[in-house]
Amino acid sequence: MFKPKDWFIGLALVTGIVAIFALSFVLAPPAEEGEEAFAGTDAAVTAILEDEYGAEPWFSPVFEPGSGEIESGLFAVQASIGAGILGFALGQLRGRAAMKRELAPLE
Repeated sequence: MFKPKDWFIGLALVTGIVAIFALSFVLAPPAEEGEEAFAGTDAAVTAILEDEYGAEPWFSPVFEPGSGEIESGLFAVQASIGAGILGFALGQLRGRAAMKRELAPLE
């Protein structure tokens, strides 16, 4: 079924992913009081631009969620909808290719 070489490659990839994940937690700077540990680059860049350069936002958000949990939930819903659309599209393309292969001998 699987060759030993395939198992080694799979194990190496999983080990690499786990190492990158672990290093991101070990090397991350500690969060200051009242700040999130992983606030994201958008928040960091916005803070730098406002503090150092005096830049002001061009517009305000249309909708702001009540809390971080709601924001995370909405992001998860958005990601799942996108994954569903992508999976549907890939399934349709694969089905279309299979149908072409079935009909090709008839022509």
